[in-house]
Amino acid sequence: MKKEFHFTFSNIEAQYCAAQDAGYKFITCLEYAEKKSSVSDLTIINRVDIDFSVKKADQLREIFDRLGIKASFFVRLHATEYNVFSFNNYRILKSIQKSGHEIGYHSEVLDQAAIWDEDATDCLRRDLDVLNRMLDIEIKGIASHGGTTGLNNLDYWKNNNPSDFNLIYEAYDNSDKFNLFYNSFYISDSEWTRWKCYKYGELQAGDHRTFADHLLDKHKLIYLLIHPDTFYDRHPYE
Repeated sequence: MKKEFHFTFSNIEAQYCAAQDAGYKFITCLEYAEKKSSVSDLTIINRVDIDFSVKKADQLREIFDRLGIKASFFVRLHATEYNVFSFNNYRILKSIQKSGHEIGYHSEVLDQAAIWDEDATDCLRRDLDVLNRMLDIEIKGIASHGGTTGLNNLDYWKNNNPSDFNLIYEAYDNSDKFNLFYNSFYISDSEWTRWKCYKYGELQAGDHRTFADHLLDKHKLIYLLIHPDTFYDRHPYE
């Protein structure tokens, strides 16, 4: 029997359209951090972690631009899978920026510190400086990347504060200043072949409904995380 592939770009575009039709509006992580107290019901914080493919991130950017919605794109600096300084990837990142989307840093500071035998804080300050200079921006948000070293980069923030680096938030920051994960219905494609969700920080075990399926429940605040690498035009092995 032929298997239907669900994580196509056309499918995710249709789901974003369904959210708009249901009355949801989309904002960036930074917009949430800056306007938390005035965020209205039926709002989706739209987050994109660029784990492996800047080229696929450009396809999501095109979708968002067609629909007139904004997103926060978090970019790595040390991925073996892509070079942010390559001719095409730099062009894409500039296009994301020019389209009015937020660009943040997808941080791997504990991995860096362990691999290079350097101080994690020094690594972070250098990386932020590089990205800011590269794109002529001032990054205000970080999302910690989960790699394969066995280290949890989010642990860095147990003893450090975003404000110490002129940042406004870390994407899973549970302080009163941000606290989005524990104050929302969180939906993610991070299991790659199926969706998962958390309600106010608690995993909803066995609930693998799609992003669009959850819209029927009319959650007031949705924190949506997707990865460009999850999606394809026809099949996963393109």
